Amino acid sequence: MQYKVFTNPLTTACTIFYTAIESAASRVRLARMDFFFDESPSHSTPNVERGDPQTVTDTELGQSVSRPEIREENSNSVVNDISRRVQELMQKVHNRRTSDQKEIEDFQEIILKKVTEMCQQMKQLMYTAYEENSDEMEVKLQELTEVLERCTILHNELLEASCVLARVRESLINQPSQSATD
Repeated sequence: MQYKVFTNPLTTACTIFYTAIESAASRVRLARMDFFFDESPSHSTPNVERGDPQTVTDTELGQSVSRPEIREENSNSVVNDISRRVQELMQKVHNRRTSDQKEIEDFQEIILKKVTEMCQQMKQLMYTAYEENSDEMEVKLQELTEVLERCTILHNELLEASCVLARVRESLINQPSQSATD
């Protein structure tokens, strides 16, 4: 299945997660619908030949059986048939639940793998960004160091120039007073 890849890995992960949840929910709905649309229990009528009111012939067994016994056998047969169908339905419910549990566990495993994979990709992107930022910061710090060194040199030169100017000023101030005294 193809997923739209977004620039943000978290958005992509959320899209994959949402699609997987929709798919699992759809499969669960279909499984439940299959359960209710399975064939219904068959109600068979016994094959009985019409006879006198007291005795009816059972063609499958070839024996004569009285009506109360047939009714009792029919009711036992119906009860047994219903019990058997209930057992079958209970087994189907159990099998479906087991299947649903397995599907949810598989789904959880897939989601965990996808989330782990997305986290790894995000970490890799984060570390790549850190590395690029570190490289840029290193270049900027190198430039800053060079500028600070030039500033220190210029500051020292300005101090020297200031000292020279202070001496020249002092000489100029002292010189007119010396020429006046001469």
